[in-house]
Amino acid sequence: MSTNLWQTLRRAESLFGDRPAVVDGGTRYTYREFAHRCRSLSGALQADGVRAGDRVAVLMANGHRYLECYFALPGMGAVMVPLNNRLAAPEHRYILEDAGVHTLIVDEANADMGEALADCVQRVVLGSSAYDDLVASAETAALPVATQDDDLAGLFYTGGTTGASKGVMLTHRNLVANALHIALALEYTSGDVYLHAAPMFHLADGASTYAVTWVGGCHTFLPAFDPATAIDLLAQHRVTSLLLVPAMISAVVNHPAAATADFSSLRLVFHGAAPINTALLRQAIDVMGCSFAQGYGMTEASPLVTVLDHEEELVDSPRLRSAGREIVGVEVQVRSEDGSRVATGEVGEVVLRGPNVMKGYWNKPEATAEVLIDGWYWSRDLGYLDDEGFLFLVDRAKDMIISGGENVYSIEVEDAVARHPAVVDVAVLGVPDDRWGERVHAVVVLREGTELSLEELRTHCKALIADFKCPHSLDVLAELPRSGAGKVLKRDLRERYWGDSDRRIN
Repeated sequence: MSTNLWQTLRRAESLFGDRPAVVDGGTRYTYREFAHRCRSLSGALQADGVRAGDRVAVLMANGHRYLECYFALPGMGAVMVPLNNRLAAPEHRYILEDAGVHTLIVDEANADMGEALADCVQRVVLGSSAYDDLVASAETAALPVATQDDDLAGLFYTGGTTGASKGVMLTHRNLVANALHIALALEYTSGDVYLHAAPMFHLADGASTYAVTWVGGCHTFLPAFDPATAIDLLAQHRVTSLLLVPAMISAVVNHPAAATADFSSLRLVFHGAAPINTALLRQAIDVMGCSFAQGYGMTEASPLVTVLDHEEELVDSPRLRSAGREIVGVEVQVRSEDGSRVATGEVGEVVLRGPNVMKGYWNKPEATAEVLIDGWYWSRDLGYLDDEGFLFLVDRAKDMIISGGENVYSIEVEDAVARHPAVVDVAVLGVPDDRWGERVHAVVVLREGTELSLEELRTHCKALIADFKCPHSLDVLAELPRSGAGKVLKRDLRERYWGDSDRRIN
């Protein structure tokens, strides 16, 4: 079987050519029309000097042009480099220079940034008009360009939550494999209408891009997340599935418009990037009335690894706290530091293997060797498997707090804190303490019009977790710092407490 990513669109064009591929505001294309635009884009870029293996960066809001890049670039043998539009210019510059990007494609919303970065690349395609002119000027390209399974399709830079940003090298084989995994796990069909509500630069959303296309589903777009607009689009386009991070779910179900919204077309809300607390999930099930599924993965796995599906049937089960079970095509184990498998229920590092696991980190052989060992990817996540293969995550390895000699896993504390009715968002981390070495510290965002004291929070948490795990200090913020993927940037929070210390543990 060919593993060029173009095959996902080839099938849709062949079998569903007259069906809608994209609905983007007033723009609508069938699969035949959409595939023609993708061929034209690749032809224009080829005429402009882009060759197989060249890196082409994309800095755009969600929309049909972004989707075209997802097919035209790997289809012509180029390497797509999606850019997080929340990054600052120096961060973008680092990525463009590190990847050796040839061409940068930018929309109007990011035009100022594109102009500032023009000296980093050979060419900038600036704005939708320039993009469309480029597409219109081209002769149709011959696609796909012949590729090998291990040829790069994309360089996806990590958010830098664990240090310097790294370019994750994903091959055609990686992304085709995970598209198959996802289509099976989330049961996509030609009847699905998928809303790109999460940012398309991140594989959390990209996870469904190729899978939905492969089966002939329709794509529609939310350029930037806004709960009111999302609610309108769900009804307007009869959306059946979408991915939201928990903060987005909260924004939707707590918006005044949700009370009278039409969610009747929804089949599935897929969520990930951060744990969801039980109270919010119950509320979302009641308000949206559809099936919910949680995914666990990482960019290095293209990205999906496990799925917990039909959460609406598990709200009273301890397994709701799990990340689900390995999806078909991916093998998950939990191992100790010496590489041996740990016993059922014992905490260790989550490792995985499968055709979806990355080729490595771009120009970082030492970093690659640290995590790719004998065909297995070591995730640096701590967790355990139960007797039926459900994976329970307890923390990032670096986020473990050691307080008075006791190990405290912050995710468990965050789950307890999040159950307080005044709390809408929480992060728990270790901060310096003269007595205990580190103490458990909670940073929370409160529901409007509410207050919360440390004493009240501790009383609440003591009913759910051991006393030594309960927060010993508390800060209230207007919002938590988050990456473009919706993950809390604990590194930024730690800087508030560890200052210029040369280490982040005591």
